[in-house]
Amino acid sequence: MSEDIVGLNPVRAAGAVASSALLLAGAGWAVRAGWEVRLARAGEPAGGPPDQGDGRHRALTSLEDGYHLVSSVGGVLTAVCVVAFLVWLGRVRGNARVLSGRAPRYRGAWVLFGWVVPVVNLWIPRGVVAEVYRDSAPGRRLPRVVDVWWGLWLVGLVSGVGLVYGDSTDELVARAYDNVWPLVLCDLALVGAAAAGAAVVRAVTRVQTERAALHV
Repeated sequence: MSEDIVGLNPVRAAGAVASSALLLAGAGWAVRAGWEVRLARAGEPAGGPPDQGDGRHRALTSLEDGYHLVSSVGGVLTAVCVVAFLVWLGRVRGNARVLSGRAPRYRGAWVLFGWVVPVVNLWIPRGVVAEVYRDSAPGRRLPRVVDVWWGLWLVGLVSGVGLVYGDSTDELVARAYDNVWPLVLCDLALVGAAAAGAAVVRAVTRVQTERAALHV
């Protein structure tokens, strides 16, 4: 009997896409961290930072141009990752409701807005994923990798230098010249969050496919 016959959404393909997208996004952040180290080692040019103030910008060096490209590609990979993860999350949430026979605690718009609304975004997304796992595998302990994933994600979220920041790319270049390590450490936290997130996706996908197999 297939996942479709027992009323469950097929999740293997969505899980594979989401975990792969997470790893690709993590690779993008790793390249960005490496580029920031390259900028720090090269040192700031004699002309000063790229953003000269008062709307004036000097010509970028090839290394700075490369950082702009790396940041842009990383942004695209992150956007793809977000879409893939949310598609997967929607499928496994639906399955969890079928498996548990009860409505989820966090409903509707909270699945999306819980990621971006200040303060509540510190716990709601983790709560959604944890609830899906527990409803899919009653009696099993929540994998530790869920907390690892969420802890690293929060570092990137609240640090002000990683995933969410108000600085332009040119201002980040200037930061790399001035004090690169906060940038690099935050980027590496996001790399770890991406890797742990891929493991979370695989864990949830696995327990749901195992439950589906019990109906064969």
